Amino acid sequence: MSERRTEGIDDAALMAEVARGDTVAFERLVERYQALVIGTVGRMLGSNSEVEDVAQQVFIRVWKGASRYRPTAKFTTWLLTITRNLVFNEARRRKRHPGDTLDVHEGEEALALTDPARHVPDKELLQAELQLAIERAIRALPEKQRMAVVLRRYEGKSYEEIGEVLGLTVAAVKSLLFRARTELRSALNHYLEK
Repeated sequence: MSERRTEGIDDAALMAEVARGDTVAFERLVERYQALVIGTVGRMLGSNSEVEDVAQQVFIRVWKGASRYRPTAKFTTWLLTITRNLVFNEARRRKRHPGDTLDVHEGEEALALTDPARHVPDKELLQAELQLAIERAIRALPEKQRMAVVLRRYEGKSYEEIGEVLGLTVAAVKSLLFRARTELRSALNHYLEK
């Protein structure tokens, strides 16, 4: 299938082509969804070298699982379920082998944000500090809460889609997000009081 012929095709049709070994259709899917996958993985794991590796593994699983894909739900739900599984696996691996990651050490990010020439931080510095605090607070959440927050806040997914990805009811997703927001509010209380 030529690149031009894949442009207007929906995801299910592209997956059918991928199942037949069409690399152009696969490339089109990767182009469409790499930002979603990399963004989700990055927000779940933090910025480090494993983000691209995990994102690549997601697409390898898409390629290998194409013949088993059934368009009973949105393609993005299936894709994000694969992403969830790999992210949770990586998070568990990190807990078992904490020295194996290439994360920036605690405090190093803050050094990059300070300007010794200034005594009073400007608005941009405060905004960067707040953003860093938000990212840290989100990374500190339990896996499912973190995934729900990332999918809702950064990817704009509905409660129904989040429920499908996490295997939860809409009510359970709302409860999960409520608990996550409560924990985030508590973690960011210092910034919210200013």
